[in-house]
Amino acid sequence: MTEALPLSGVRVVDLTRILAGPFCSMLLGDLGAEVIKIEPPGQGDHVRGQGAIIDGLSWYFASFNRNKRSLTLDLRRPEGMAVLERLLARADILTENFRPGVLDRMGLTEARLREINPDLIVVSVNGYGSTGPYRDRPAFDFIAQAMSGFMATNGTRETGPLRTGAPLTDLIAGLYAALAAVAALRGRERGGPAQRVEASMMMGIISMLAYLSAAQLATGKTPEPTGNDHPVASPYGLFHCADGPIAVAPSTLPILRRFLREIGLEWMLDDPRYDSNDKRVARRAEVNALVNAALKADTQESWIARLNAAGVPCGKVQSLAEALADPQVAAQEMVLEVPHPGHGVVRMTGFPMKFSATPLRVRRPAPDLGAHTREILAEIGLTPAEIDRLAAQGVV
Repeated sequence: MTEALPLSGVRVVDLTRILAGPFCSMLLGDLGAEVIKIEPPGQGDHVRGQGAIIDGLSWYFASFNRNKRSLTLDLRRPEGMAVLERLLARADILTENFRPGVLDRMGLTEARLREINPDLIVVSVNGYGSTGPYRDRPAFDFIAQAMSGFMATNGTRETGPLRTGAPLTDLIAGLYAALAAVAALRGRERGGPAQRVEASMMMGIISMLAYLSAAQLATGKTPEPTGNDHPVASPYGLFHCADGPIAVAPSTLPILRRFLREIGLEWMLDDPRYDSNDKRVARRAEVNALVNAALKADTQESWIARLNAAGVPCGKVQSLAEALADPQVAAQEMVLEVPHPGHGVVRMTGFPMKFSATPLRVRRPAPDLGAHTREILAEIGLTPAEIDRLAAQGVV
């Protein structure tokens, strides 16, 4: 018998679409929750038509909608809203990523939701938060990266602000929302109130600015973008071996000493020009030149082996293809091959959270649009005749 997962038995009604919200609900599903993804009839989530589509299935969609069932439902119709309310009456969590106020305009005010189900936890994912002057603005990852100050910390003075390739603000908001959902569940189990929790793209990425925001708040000075160099440590970054670059992160003095000893530059720590981190940061170009000259004497492979053996964090700059084929990634089962009936096998990233007794698994592949509509409607008590009538009316 398969062991129950941490969120087994938790019911989630998922109104989210695109990325941030579906990432949140996927995490809940991965942890064992029963997730019902509600999509408009005929169209579904926009991501179904985006990215690489193979055998009629978007692998982008598949990667963020596993462990869910799909119910098509027209929420612009009273009959559709009535079905939604029946689903919410038996749910533990409602996830949504509408702009603030949309749920209210749909008739799902806080008071109405309490009438439907006083134990319901509402999880909202949005761009800027539900209060403040930007609450009604549309948001996408690129805009959140720009407005949060995050983009201005990337690149260099020469390149100007740069976005990251991955949509980090979507993913961070989704991750925070899932964490908040689980915390709210735990609070409810301990006798606390069912409540609404929220995570936003802009606030999520701001919370991740770490030493950059700390320095700004402490000194009032805006950190200058330093590219691959570390803003507060030197040497630290990309350095060039005989056959290409490696990343090296000697972040503490003991590690730095081991690094400099291994490459023949330990003398720098006693040189009055370089004997403190502040001096090395101020003379970063000289320090980098010395390190590059030393590393040019050997290859990437050799230096990576030598430095790791010496306890110095370092690695090759890998392409995405190389990273996904890396033996460590394989050992951690971070690339999965998931059969999708009618669409072949989909390769997708796996589970970064590891549970020793109840390992996470793909219990359900990403669903075809409306694949579980009749099944779900029957579960909430609709008769076959009622389901047929809703289908004939275009409600489902």
